[in-house]
Amino acid sequence: MFPSTSPDAGRESWPDGPRPGPAAPTRGNPPAPRTGPPVIDGERRERGGPRRARRAGEPARRSEDEIDEPEEEVVPPVEVRRPLALTIAGFAALLGVGLVLGAQTSGPGHRLPFAFIIFGVQLLFVLAWTMAMRPPALLLVAGISAAVAAVADIAAVQTDIAGLAPLGYLAAGGFLAAVLGQLVRRVDRVRVTDSLGATLLIVVGVVAFGTLIVLSRIPAGTQAITVCLTASGVALTVARLTDAVLPWPRLAPQVPRGAAGVVVGAMVGTLVSAVLGSYLVAPFTPTRAAVIGLVAAVTAVLSDLAVGYAEAGRLMAGEPPTMWVARHMQGPLGGFALAAPAAYAMCMLFL
Repeated sequence: MFPSTSPDAGRESWPDGPRPGPAAPTRGNPPAPRTGPPVIDGERRERGGPRRARRAGEPARRSEDEIDEPEEEVVPPVEVRRPLALTIAGFAALLGVGLVLGAQTSGPGHRLPFAFIIFGVQLLFVLAWTMAMRPPALLLVAGISAAVAAVADIAAVQTDIAGLAPLGYLAAGGFLAAVLGQLVRRVDRVRVTDSLGATLLIVVGVVAFGTLIVLSRIPAGTQAITVCLTASGVALTVARLTDAVLPWPRLAPQVPRGAAGVVVGAMVGTLVSAVLGSYLVAPFTPTRAAVIGLVAAVTAVLSDLAVGYAEAGRLMAGEPPTMWVARHMQGPLGGFALAAPAAYAMCMLFL
């Protein structure tokens, strides 16, 4: 008799030995068994998740080296408006002529006319810079700056010894008063740390014009004012005229200024100061006048350029534009404000 068969009859039973692997390929050597993920430099590569199968038509995954970097956004350059550049050049020329002629009216015991002219320029400076920079408690800062300007002019005229010490004390006191005034109101207190630089520039700028009155009381000081302010006025005017004709190469796309105007303006201002030095009496010489005029012209032109960069930065930060007249008066006024102490320093060092 035959043994009875089980229901699994016909199926091949598993052998007692190890399970056979897949059939070897017909060509070449058999692939090595994969025992685990690949090891790179002795460290096991960690995988963040399960591996996804690539669909048909989907591009292969690129390596990190092949990933293209995002392209930088191209910022279109700001248009240079010729009528505006010509207007600013005219304002710089008128301002320089007014200051130079005012210095000629100054004499021993007769300083008040020049002081009144300086005070008028200081009020223009306060108006332009407070409206352009908009510090917290704007009216308070403007009022304190105007008061500091008046007291500085009086101190420059009335002190027995002509010096900058009283002006320095007034600048420090005015700055502290403006900052404390901003701290009084809670709304302005939040922005006071961001506006310290703006407040300092406004207060120091109005005091800097007072150095011209002090310089007029020093021997050869009036001549130094004539040389330095003439060089500054010519440099600012020529720089703006050059921007109206050839604003190239552009220093920044957001600033409507060119390097040619800055360089040409400083060179022409230095040349004019050297010519003036040949007509003035001792201790002036063409060389000394050229050196003094060069420092004043470069200071004025770079200050005007820095104002343009500051205005572009405010616009890029999203701040609303301020009064049109104030924004464009800011550059020449700032240039003459810094040229005044530069003229005083150069007079003390070279004359």
